[in-house]
Amino acid sequence: RLGGGFAASSQATADGPLIVLYAIDLDAVEAKIRDHGGQITRDTFEFPGGRRFHFVDPGGNELAVWSDR
Repeated sequence: RLGGGFAASSQATADGPLIVLYAIDLDAVEAKIRDHGGQITRDTFEFPGGRRFHFVDPGGNELAVWSDR
């Protein structure tokens, strides 16, 4: 049971917020995500202040991981 305005859904959607996680070793985290069934949807790219990639987890949720290294 979820509260606080959240509702459970059996279907993932791509129109929600993008959760961005931080990692010290971006390459190692990408390898772990691949090893555990995650699908990389946007390869690592550089932006002012760091690097980032996007992936979809086995449940269909899109997330991103970034590093300032």
